Amino acid sequence: MDVVALGELLIDFTEYGVSNQENPLFEANPGGAPCNVLAMLTRLGHKTAFIGKVGKDFFGKQLEDAITEVGIDATGLQKDEEVHTTLAMVHTSLDGDRDFSFYRNPGADMMLTEEEVPEALIREARIFHFGTLSMTHEGVRKATKKAIRIAKEAGKLISFDPNLREPLWNSLEDAKEQVMYGLEQCDILKISDNEIQWLTGKNDFTEGVHWINERYRIPLVLVSMGKDGSRAYYKDKFVEVKPFIQENTIETTGAGDTFCACILHYILGHGLMQLEENNLKEMLIYANAAASIITTRKGALRVMPQPMEIEALLAKKEVYQFG
Repeated sequence: MDVVALGELLIDFTEYGVSNQENPLFEANPGGAPCNVLAMLTRLGHKTAFIGKVGKDFFGKQLEDAITEVGIDATGLQKDEEVHTTLAMVHTSLDGDRDFSFYRNPGADMMLTEEEVPEALIREARIFHFGTLSMTHEGVRKATKKAIRIAKEAGKLISFDPNLREPLWNSLEDAKEQVMYGLEQCDILKISDNEIQWLTGKNDFTEGVHWINERYRIPLVLVSMGKDGSRAYYKDKFVEVKPFIQENTIETTGAGDTFCACILHYILGHGLMQLEENNLKEMLIYANAAASIITTRKGALRVMPQPMEIEALLAKKEVYQFG
């Protein structure tokens, strides 16, 4: 197994026009950041597995079918008899950015217990990936921390994407405490521009990364900056790559997850120990290209770009606003 991820698997209700009565229409897309990452990794030829929980309901069955269909191992997927599958309403602005409304009080994804964490599956992996949506409540937080302990004891690389969703936390202080825990555990950190500013209080991203590394010494830090591209910080090296700007962007759902998956894909192929500046640049260009493609599609998990699409975009990158 190349990558095992633990976290949320849910339905993203994405805006899809209006009805004849002028009511908004929504499409029920399978979603959840950890599974989006796994779906992209599977597209790139890797063996992946998911650990999480859905309700024993219509949407839970839809989600199980979706991850199985794209090639993600679902043996770690649990089903709750009483609590329904978590739902999210995704509201898209004109520039493709999003706002979320969650139906999760409770939701099945937060009901995963320590006892349900499959230790053998984690020990099979090369990389263990997680975020903070599985750390918002005590029970699933314990399950997440148990999984991380298993991965660390087995000598696996740990990948962390905070993926902050403010409405799901009792307070931002609680969120910060759990993000700090994740920083302490990980070897690879993918963090967005607004998250690093919120966490560190630094408007300058390089100052923010220095603030993090003074405390946690994370080998590889990736900062995703949306329309401004992305950065990689590795040892004493720093690389910034501009984005691929798509004229037909619909929404940004899954862009960060696609980016993260491509980073893990590169690390699986090249390792984490001896990266040079040219490696970092190559890694970021590929990840930016893939992320730009997913912004032209509704949803993410089922419609991740194929490797040939990414290669085709890279071959004609001079057509795009790219440097």
